[in-house]
This record gives sequence, C-alpha cells and structure tokens, in this order.
Amino acid sequence: MAHRPLPSLTRDQIVAEAFRLLQDEGLESLSMRRLAARLDVQAPALYWHVADKAELLGLMAGAIYGAAYAGAGAARDWREWLGQFGRALHASLASHRDGARLCAIARPMAPADPDAQAGRIAAPLTALGLDVKQALAHQAVVISFTLGWTTFETNGPMRDFLRQIMDFDSTFTIGLDALVSGLGHPATS
Repeated sequence: MAHRPLPSLTRDQIVAEAFRLLQDEGLESLSMRRLAARLDVQAPALYWHVADKAELLGLMAGAIYGAAYAGAGAARDWREWLGQFGRALHASLASHRDGARLCAIARPMAPADPDAQAGRIAAPLTALGLDVKQALAHQAVVISFTLGWTTFETNGPMRDFLRQIMDFDSTFTIGLDALVSGLGHPATS
C-alpha cells in the first residue's frame, strides 16, 4: 500500500488558510477539522504547528494587529500616531470577516518576557514622549473603541439600518479623533 507523502505545512500557511476559511464560512465554522480538510491533511498534522484552536485564533489576531502596527506610519506626536493606528486597526479588522469578533475572543500569545513585550507594544508612543504605562493605556483605549466600533459596524441588521442614517467611516473618524484628543499626557493626567 503506497503512502502519500504529507505536504510540508508551515504555520504561515495554516494561518493564511484559516483566514480564507474565516472569509468563506465565518467564525462559527472555523474549526481545526475544517481547516485540515481545506489543507488536505488530517487534523493531527496541524498540531505539529499550533497547539490548539485557541493558539490559532491568537496567531490570527496577531496578524490583524501586526497589519495595524505596520499601517501606522511616522508621526509628529503621539496623538497623530494613535489616530493613524486606530484607522489602520479599523481597516485591518474590517478586511477580515468577523475580524473584530476574532480579536475580541482570541487569547494573546504568552510572551516569554511580559515586560519586554509591553516595551515593544509601547515603543511607538514612548518614542513620541509617553511613558510605557501611559502608552499602553492609550493604546488600550483606542483598541477598545475600534474593536467596539467595528463590531457595531458589522452587525448585519443594525448595520443595514444605520447605513441609512450615517456614514460609518466618517462617524468612526469623528469618534476616534474626539477620543484621541481627549487623552491626557502624563504631565497633565
């Protein structure tokens, strides 16, 4: 009996196919078994690369956030950077079906050194004058607003109704700008 060789999978291929499955079928249908079938392997083959579905969701969320960080360019000050980051995160979340829901439920990858990870997350804002604690707090506020807005915006029946009375993009920008302008600098908060 001839054995067919297992294709060489990579974590990146698995995550990319998971995003395609998410796009085609939605978050409720994202399972390791369905993902394996799409990759033409048995589900246990996936576990060589990801521990479980929770880790897969964390990797997917990390990719969404990674695109947002990459989309926030050089800025003159921390408020400008936060605005860019919020808009980039909104675009990244919206580019994936159920992207906001996925990020809201995903378990973050456990860093080997939480303090070093906090420093990396805060780095764009510490370079612009905030301390790590304030930088993390300000990013958390922008992320929370953006996740909430994107979830609100993608809720089918509510979305259809609200599109008749508002423009989601301009309303998001108004809210984000108001939020960011209201954040205080460490010396004033």
